[in-house]
Amino acid sequence: MPSPFPGMDPYLEAPTVWPDVHHELISSIRALLNEKIRPRYVARVEDRVYMVPEDDPAEEVWNVPDVKVESRPVPRHQWSMPSNGTLAIAEPILIHENGPIREGRIEIQEIATRKVVTVIEVLSPSNKIKGASGRKSFLQKRDEVLRSSAHWVEIDLLREGISHPSKTRASQPQYLVFSAPVERRAGKVWFMYLQEPLKVVGIPLLAPDPDAPLNLQEALSLAYDRAAYDATVDYTKPPIPALPPALAKWSNKLLKQKKLR
Repeated sequence: MPSPFPGMDPYLEAPTVWPDVHHELISSIRALLNEKIRPRYVARVEDRVYMVPEDDPAEEVWNVPDVKVESRPVPRHQWSMPSNGTLAIAEPILIHENGPIREGRIEIQEIATRKVVTVIEVLSPSNKIKGASGRKSFLQKRDEVLRSSAHWVEIDLLREGISHPSKTRASQPQYLVFSAPVERRAGKVWFMYLQEPLKVVGIPLLAPDPDAPLNLQEALSLAYDRAAYDATVDYTKPPIPALPPALAKWSNKLLKQKKLR
């Protein structure tokens, strides 16, 4: 069953759902691009890895894993000492530490040279929170690419958090794609709205090749279908993050028409 929404599904933005959506969306984008860019290029998934400190702003807002302290009794072990009697080891507090955070991105490579031609980032919630390690890592990667000979593309399908500055210049779009080709670092942007299908955007390649078309709506539909989100998303409740009143009213009417409320 497809998503009931014509474009982006706001229920997929929930912090508990998004990590899986992020994974599936990246896989779908890679598959669609590989249909378009071969035989000269190939799209591959790479990881951006960073650590999250205990006081990271994203930990509280989006429940990003970090070091957690668990106060649970530990069995006591007693050692018999030949001359000094028996010593009982004091109960420690167990510390559980998750590994580093890994966020996938897509790299388009020229097959003959293995040169990275284009870097595509699909933003996660932690990339959009001021002071968060995820945002620092994302901005560092963006700056690194913009100083290189590779093209940069960022896909933002999340309403909450800090978006690209260009978002404030439009009439309150919910989503956007920003592209900064090597020859135009000032960039170009596609704005998208909840009530409309996601757009086909251009992914820059090496000259003289034209931009590769990426149908974001098709990528999202593939991800939704493969992950069977219709089986677990509860459309009877408001989405997280909440929609503003006008969009909430529109969403409620739509879901009632689809008999999901």
